Order: sequence, then structure tokens, then C-alpha cells
Amino acid sequence: MNRGRQQILIVDDEEINRMILKGVFEEDYEILEAEDGRDAIQQIENNPNLALILLDLIMPVLNGFEVLEYMQSHGLIEKIPVILITGETVGDSEDQAYSYGIADVMHKPFYPYIVRRRAGNIIELYQNKRNMEEKLREQEETIKLQEHRAREDNEFVIHALSSIVEFRNFEAGEHIRHIKSFTKILLEQLMKNYPEYGLTPKQIDEMVRASALHDIGKIGIPDDILLKPDLLTPEEAQIVRKHTGIGCEILKKFCGNLKDDFSRYCYEICRYHHERWDGNGYPEHLAGNAVPISAQVVAIADAYDELVSPRVYKSAYAGEVAYDMILNGECGQFSPDILECFKLAKEDFFDIVEVTDEFNFS
Repeated sequence: MNRGRQQILIVDDEEINRMILKGVFEEDYEILEAEDGRDAIQQIENNPNLALILLDLIMPVLNGFEVLEYMQSHGLIEKIPVILITGETVGDSEDQAYSYGIADVMHKPFYPYIVRRRAGNIIELYQNKRNMEEKLREQEETIKLQEHRAREDNEFVIHALSSIVEFRNFEAGEHIRHIKSFTKILLEQLMKNYPEYGLTPKQIDEMVRASALHDIGKIGIPDDILLKPDLLTPEEAQIVRKHTGIGCEILKKFCGNLKDDFSRYCYEICRYHHERWDGNGYPEHLAGNAVPISAQVVAIADAYDELVSPRVYKSAYAGEVAYDMILNGECGQFSPDILECFKLAKEDFFDIVEVTDEFNFS
């Protein structure tokens, strides 16, 4: 017996039928036999890589339909082709057999060369299908690996770029972590409580990662303004406001055509996170939902962290004070929906700042 050959299982309670079919296939295939449905199931369990099953319908113990029922319940019909061999005329039983997903029906008495030709075609068809599925699985794994590596590369670049801003601004590194954490919390609340926004976990993940680059444009702001320990003059404030446009120019070079969602979120957040619900923000004075939702969320996250974090020009506000200032509109007007999410996430915001201060991750 050649173990390298494909296996065909012949299931029939009449030995003469099994002998005839065996004679048709034994030159090219390894032949397994079963004289009833129970024996057939045992053979299927012991030989999971069968190339074909030739199945009689009327048998003792378990009939052909019961074998098909077993195969269907175990997800085997699509993996192992079945040709039903029956002496019955075309009718309800044949329709029932096809409803299980069998490959073909042949009627007794049969012509050996026809059985061999049709069986060979079915085996080849299923083999090609399995090969194609295997190639697709390999391609999917390759794509997943490439996506994972690309994401790791992006994360490295994002971390590097955001760290440059923090280093220039003498921040300890908590700001980016805070922004990402606050943004994630608000977006998850928005997804849970406001399904009309249509947010998905994938979108949230990409927006959170993109939020790290919200202030990348500060790379282009002069040190004497960026690090000034006093309040800025109106002229200096206008220069600082240019960081949204500078950041977008950097992102265009970094992200290219901005066609994928992640690049688009990076751009939206960078350009619009200082816009306000009432149109009194900058740089374009957008109002309401004309401001992308990604930027609306980061706007609150950024405003809150700006208040609770020490800067060269101010001390940190307590969490409760910062919370009230945002709700009272002292940092500009924000989306009512996102403010509701902010209220729901109040304790989470407090906890993030408290944990960061306690462990000092810098």
C-alpha cells in the first residue's frame, strides 16, 4: 500500500458494489471500505484527508443521509467531496442529498469509466479549491505580518516625532500619554452612548494613535516663543497658532496622499484640534460638526491636559477645577455630545492624571 497516494472511501453494504468500485479506482488511489454508515463515520474520523467518498444511500445501522448529517455537523462536507451512489430514481431523496452539499449523484447500475471520469474531475476541483484556500491563507498571514510591521514602524515614527516636540517643550512625556488615554476614553464613551456617529473599534484605535501627533507643528515654533515663561503677546500668540498649519505640512511629507484613514485622522487632528463648537477656534473658524469628530475629541483631551499639567508659564490646576472650567466654557465651546461623554468619564480622567503623577513615567 502506497501511503503517498490519495485515499477514496467506498461506503456500500453490498460487497459486490464495493468490489466493482474498488476495481475502478485501486490503480490510482488507496482504497478504504465501509459496509455501513457507522463504519463510514469511523473511517472518516481516522482518515481526515480523504480525497473522495463514494456513499451508498440505503444501508443498515446508519444510512447515507445520517453519514451526511454527521459530516455537515462537523464541517466536513466542504472539505471532502461526496458522490452519492444510489439505485433509487431521481426524486426527493436526491434533492435532499444535494441540500447537504454533496458533489454529485450517480445511479446504479453505473458505467465504470463514467464514474472514474466524474470522480477524477471532482477530486481535481476540490484539490484546486484547497490549494487556492491555502494560498489565500498564506497571503492573509503575509499581509497581516506586513501590516504589523508597518504599524510598528509607524508607532516608532509617531513616538519619535512626538518626543521631539516634548523634548523641545521641556515636557516630561506625560502629555502625549495623557492625550492618547483621554482620547480613547472619550471615543469609547461616544461609541457606546452615541451610535449615530458610527464609530468602530478600528477607527478608535487609529484616532488614538493619530492624536499623538496633534502638536507636531510646534517643531516649527521659535524657542523664545514656545518656551516663554510669561503670557504671550498677541503677535506671539498668532505665531504659535501657525503650528496647526506647520504640522499639516510635515504630515503631508510623512503620510503622502493622506488617503488612508489613519493619515486622514492625523491631518484632521493636527489641523483642527483648536477649532471650537461655536466657530471661535482656529485656524479656519469651523463650527459644529464641520469640525471632524477626531479633532473635536482631541480638543477636549488637549484642553483638559493643558489645565492639569504644569507649564513654564503656569502651575497645574486641580482636576476638579479643570473639569469645571471646561464645562463652564472657559476653554471655549465644545460639542454637547462629547461634553456628555466627558462628564461620564470624569473619574477616569482624574485617575489617569493621578496615576501618572504617582509613578512619574518620564
